[in-house]
Amino acid sequence: MSNSDSFIDEVTEELRRDKAMGYLRRYGWIAVLAVTLIVGGTAWNEWRKASARASAEAFGDAVLAALDNNATEDRVRALAAIPTTGAQGGLVQLLTSGELLEQDRAAALAALKAASEDTTLPVAYRQLASLKRIIAGGSDIAVAEREQILVGLSQPGQPMRPIALEQTALLQLEQGNRETAIEILTDLLSQSDVSDALRRRATQMIVALGGQV
Repeated sequence: MSNSDSFIDEVTEELRRDKAMGYLRRYGWIAVLAVTLIVGGTAWNEWRKASARASAEAFGDAVLAALDNNATEDRVRALAAIPTTGAQGGLVQLLTSGELLEQDRAAALAALKAASEDTTLPVAYRQLASLKRIIAGGSDIAVAEREQILVGLSQPGQPMRPIALEQTALLQLEQGNRETAIEILTDLLSQSDVSDALRRRATQMIVALGGQV
């Protein structure tokens, strides 16, 4: 290689370095910001998880402490005093209604109705509140209202479908529709997401009603 070629290469390399340094000075902050965001995002995510875990543990401790009271009134009062966010409120409503059933049935049913209609709660909580209200309320709730609620809860894919089908069969039996009740219970046994306890209850009911399993 001639001296001129070597000189040109050296100059070209210097120009490349100068250009690279120029890019670094101009755009280097982007790389720094990206690294900062990644590190900061990771730290924020870990902090958020730790905060959520601590909040859940504090909520659980408060619930256990509230239920540890001897008197129903004290348990209800303690549950009402627990700070809640999101789905925690639904859980407290369900626990409170369970306590109230022993002393104030009307208040318990009202609390369950409120929980079932609270759109801020997860669907499963609302459905559980609806089912609990139907079971606890029985004939105090109009047949037409119970039928309407159970039709929605017993649709395929709904989380409370098996229990809703059982309650639908009982409602049919209450109205004297024995054959319809047997059909519903038989259909219930064909479902794959039925618990062993519910399957036993359905089988016993079918046999008691004169059906074939």
